[in-house]
Amino acid sequence: MPSGPRIKQTASLLAALALALAAGCGHAAAPTRSAGGVSALPPGAPPGAGPALGLTEDNAQLLWSPDGPPRPGGARFALAREELTALHPTYLRLLVDWAALQPDPARPPQLEAPVSGCARRVGPCAAYAGMREELAAIASQQRAATAGAGFQVVLDIFSTPPWAARALSGCQSARASSTSQTPARGALAAYRALIRSLLALAAREGVALDWWSPWNEPNDPVFLNPQRASCAAGAQPLAPAAYAQLARAMAAELSASPGQRHLLLGELNPFPRGSEDRMSIAEFVAALPADVVCLSEVWAVHAYAGQGPGATADPVATLEAALDARGGCARGARVWVTETGAGASHPGSPRRALAAEEQAGCRALAAQLIRWDRDPRVGALFQYTFREDPAYPVGLVGPELSHVYPAYRLWLAWSRRKAAGESPPGPAAGCA
Repeated sequence: MPSGPRIKQTASLLAALALALAAGCGHAAAPTRSAGGVSALPPGAPPGAGPALGLTEDNAQLLWSPDGPPRPGGARFALAREELTALHPTYLRLLVDWAALQPDPARPPQLEAPVSGCARRVGPCAAYAGMREELAAIASQQRAATAGAGFQVVLDIFSTPPWAARALSGCQSARASSTSQTPARGALAAYRALIRSLLALAAREGVALDWWSPWNEPNDPVFLNPQRASCAAGAQPLAPAAYAQLARAMAAELSASPGQRHLLLGELNPFPRGSEDRMSIAEFVAALPADVVCLSEVWAVHAYAGQGPGATADPVATLEAALDARGGCARGARVWVTETGAGASHPGSPRRALAAEEQAGCRALAAQLIRWDRDPRVGALFQYTFREDPAYPVGLVGPELSHVYPAYRLWLAWSRRKAAGESPPGPAAGCA
């Protein structure tokens, strides 16, 4: 157990797509990657400023500003709110579980459906009113932040309601579930209605939804199944075309609404190699239609801190090489790491209650942060998650909210040094 005190988002879309296709996705000198309400210019993260800090966390009881009135959950939630706020994240990433929000096609998405507030089934728990309260809590942080900076929302949709899924076809992965199936073309209207409902909710709560990701980990059958037409490595890819229809639908819906918003492409699982039921980063990027590649100049990848000789190649470098190899609009595109963190020696495996393992994970994460901080193409780094997800344990505080991992102190030091215009801390100093 580490010691020490605890501290804590209108020109025509079709015209833009036609222009992009006519230009072969354009040229690196002057890419055109926006359409009406979908803007190419990322706010708050100008090139050359170094990566901004992002955080994935969807428990509203942890997101409320500690400067406001008392909230449910008791002392452990109150202290955790202070810890989270102390990180001052530029971006707050929310995962949008479509299947959970709209199990019945006859009813609209239930954006105020009550949520237990547990970490899966682990307490402490403090119920809240779904996405409505998540956005209300973020609004409280935005009001409290200096000059309105911080807590810009990034939305990432995943999980197909069974009623919205295509008929089974292609290579059906053993790892897929009923909510992994590719959305049917006829369900795109419901997908767009989900986006509209989120925009309307955000308007009521006074929150701008600046950044939108069409689908989480679309190169993984756990999230988008099937990946291929048959179960053989190198078989015809299906997932890129499925992802393309979602990206086009999202871009069209955002372009039809007032204001400027930004697409975040990819959200790729960091597979360096494909297999019979999944696609590598390079395969997926190469197979995307040209118009979709030109919908944004920012791409996202997930990259966790592995330890020891089994650690894989840097997914950021892999994605950058894949984008440059694709050329046109993709060449030189910026990269966000929208999921990173440190846990066991193999990320995502159960943790052991060993201080040495926690320190080793923290130091591996620190080395990654330093490498990405030196890469001018990296625009943001997101910790997944603040409160530990027992299903993927790489959080900053334990699911019980009483244990603070060394990686929290690293991110806190990293955030403070970045705010002061200083270099990020080294592994030894950051994890101490």
